[in-house]
Amino acid sequence: MHTTLIDAPTLSQHLDDPNWVILDCRHDLMNPNAGRDSYAIGHIAGAQFANVDTDLSGAKLGADGKFRGRHPLPERAALIATLRGWGINDDTQVVAYDAHGGMFAARLWWLLRWVGHPAVAVLDGGLVAWQSAGQAMVTQTASRPAGSISDKPSLVATVSVDDVVANLATQARTVVDARANDRYRGENETIDPVGGHIPGAKNRFFKDNLTAEGRFKDAAQLKADFAPLFAEPSKAIMQCGSGVTACHNLLALEVAGLPGAALYPGSWSEWVGDPARPVATGPN
Repeated sequence: MHTTLIDAPTLSQHLDDPNWVILDCRHDLMNPNAGRDSYAIGHIAGAQFANVDTDLSGAKLGADGKFRGRHPLPERAALIATLRGWGINDDTQVVAYDAHGGMFAARLWWLLRWVGHPAVAVLDGGLVAWQSAGQAMVTQTASRPAGSISDKPSLVATVSVDDVVANLATQARTVVDARANDRYRGENETIDPVGGHIPGAKNRFFKDNLTAEGRFKDAAQLKADFAPLFAEPSKAIMQCGSGVTACHNLLALEVAGLPGAALYPGSWSEWVGDPARPVATGPN
């Protein structure tokens, strides 16, 4: 079972394995059609397309009419139905990939763990690593017989916006923001209506989890990188712009042998949906 990362040579040996499902998670936050267009041009054989905006996210407005962020979690039942549509069973090995260092594939990795499915891994290095290894791309659209994955107890933790608000007073948990440093400081914000960060949050740009070649750093290096941010993962909350790249930090923590941090799914986009919530700017 592969539960964090998988390399291109290993994946290439399982392209015809009926119990493996491969999902292409390519996406562009500024161009919603870019991922599917890229999939049509070429993808790993047998891969199906997973849409970050629709398959891996839910309604932006909650039942109470409040804004839940740009990529709120899907309803669990809807996610299970989507996973079954991709042919995933309780014993299926799932592999997610993208062309962006894992920033979108990690969201699918986290979501499967959210519904209790541990056998999911991200292709380390993504399509760059795949093609660098001399592996082929195809254009044929793939499909699988319907699967029967069940909703099991979650393997991951989440916190709500109310939890994060309450934490402002106690600082009992460390909030870690995965966005780029300039957006964290409140500069060059082009996606959300307000720049800055949650007061007290620390910054760990998700791309700092990667080597210059776009693969994840080794466990020892990642553990050392995260050490200055918090002492205990169970007391940490990962967030980003909309709950997507925070999953990259959660995957890096898992690779480092530091499980237990929670995801704040609504992240910055939900936080600034209410002007009463405080905003900090600058380096800290």
